[in-house]
Amino acid sequence: MQSYWFGDAGDGRCQAADGDPLALAQRLDSLQTKMDGFVPLKWEEAMACGICTDRAGYISLLREVCFIQSEQRIREEYAGKDTELLQMVRTLDEMDEVINLLSERVAEWHQVRHPTFSRKYRRTPVHIQIRRLSEKGRGALGKVALQVELLSAARTDLAKEVSLRATRVLPNTSSLIGGLVAARLMAHAGGLLPLSRLPASAIQVLGARTALFSHLRTKSPPPKHGIIFQHRRVHNAPRNLRGKVARVLAGKLAIAARLDYYRGVAVPKFLDRAQDRIDRLGGKES
Repeated sequence: MQSYWFGDAGDGRCQAADGDPLALAQRLDSLQTKMDGFVPLKWEEAMACGICTDRAGYISLLREVCFIQSEQRIREEYAGKDTELLQMVRTLDEMDEVINLLSERVAEWHQVRHPTFSRKYRRTPVHIQIRRLSEKGRGALGKVALQVELLSAARTDLAKEVSLRATRVLPNTSSLIGGLVAARLMAHAGGLLPLSRLPASAIQVLGARTALFSHLRTKSPPPKHGIIFQHRRVHNAPRNLRGKVARVLAGKLAIAARLDYYRGVAVPKFLDRAQDRIDRLGGKES
């Protein structure tokens, strides 16, 4: 007999399953039907099986079962320990964009209002200008500068929380490259599971999308690194050796991501060996 969501049918016989929609949804999840031998049935067969009395009842019950299953899938998806961390990283990136844009705008606004201020002040970093304007500025300009300063403080707090959360979600990856970089790496991959499935070669250039597609289109030199460039051993290495250091680091990160997904705890033995390998290579190259 062939198993269907409403029961088992075949050879002119039919055994109906429990008619409760929740039980039917659980049954639907448990079914593992090979499609090469699957024979679809008409709704009349379900009615003959006793699961419904007419076509409208069949469609209504099937609709309710599908809704229950969809709700369960969504609940499982959002229950992942990396889901909130993904949102935090994306919020952090958007806050960086907003802060940079508003800071430049406020600085230009101040220059228009006071075109005679000194050249020395013009060379002052934007974030210092914003701080001074938030403290001494008047009117709308001072209020906007104050909001930018408050947003920058909130961004700093969020970055600390992202780093702390990453050490729990990505204990091994965070130990190798730091919590904030590990979180950004996971966000670019789309989650912990996608990151754990990536080969080392993909992790090495993760975050270098523009350079990678430029290489594919115009045959320009391929990127040697992406986000992992933020690791001290990569960006401190000589330019002609950064690719080698990034390749070794990416290999260790690929293993670390798998450990984070399948074990979820730090593995000191692996971390000691990986860190020693990276440090020896980085020290030798630099």
